Amino acid sequence: MVVLPILKYPDPVLRRKAKRVSHVDKSLNRLIDDMIETMYQASGAGLAAPQVGVSLKIAVIGIPEEEVIVLVNPELVKKSGERVVIEGCLSVPGYRGEIKRSEKVTVKALNRNGKAFRIKADDLLAEVLEHEIDHLNGVLYIDHLESTEKLEKIEMDQDTPEI
Repeated sequence: MVVLPILKYPDPVLRRKAKRVSHVDKSLNRLIDDMIETMYQASGAGLAAPQVGVSLKIAVIGIPEEEVIVLVNPELVKKSGERVVIEGCLSVPGYRGEIKRSEKVTVKALNRNGKAFRIKADDLLAEVLEHEIDHLNGVLYIDHLESTEKLEKIEMDQDTPEI
């Protein structure tokens, strides 16, 4: 597996809407493995393909103590509630911001074998799902800030995962 370079804001690839994956094959699974390795190496909780320069609808999520979730062509099909969270991003290092996210979400996607599944989530997993699907649509968490005053500079800490 290879650790891939993570693009940083304002790289234009981060603002492009990613393309749907037409079929899952060995090269796509290699990319997924590399994304998982990159996410863990960067102490991230999630990573979307555009963040590593690949404009495809693929995301991986690695919440501590949970099995890695691979999402191919994910779609947010339902969301409910609202909560305020403090969010960061591997592509916007050194900053965190207060934004609103859903309390609960339902997402449909394909797994790394091309099999369809749905996932219902709340709390941190719901937040990460929304965050990564935003990436696939060219949206960054900083776009959800009520004002730039809600963005704060932080010391980089390896113990706190970025999304």
